[in-house]
Amino acid sequence: MTVTDTFFSAWSEPDDTARLAVISAVVTDRCICDDPRSQGILTGKAATSDYVGNFAPTAIGASVVVIKTDLRGASERATIAFRMANGMEQTGQYFVEHNGDKITRMFGFVGTGAAA
Repeated sequence: MTVTDTFFSAWSEPDDTARLAVISAVVTDRCICDDPRSQGILTGKAATSDYVGNFAPTAIGASVVVIKTDLRGASERATIAFRMANGMEQTGQYFVEHNGDKITRMFGFVGTGAAA
């Protein structure tokens, strides 16, 4: 499992302490995250964990899965599937920067940019 897989597995974790532990294991202290649904840039483990924690209670039974990645040096493009319990699925694309085995910066988009 990659650090990106581990990070997105935390989206389905309803327990605040467990989710923070997962995120803390894979992001740097000053990690910057910009999710398409966040109200701004998130900085650090706690802010990121708090934001990610909004998903599980509103999407009970959902899973978040990395379905494709491309690596280029310390940069990664990841396609993520947000799979709801009722069978609906939404994809997102995230660009992730790494420093060794930690995420330093991540920003995402709804969808994959493919033409409709």
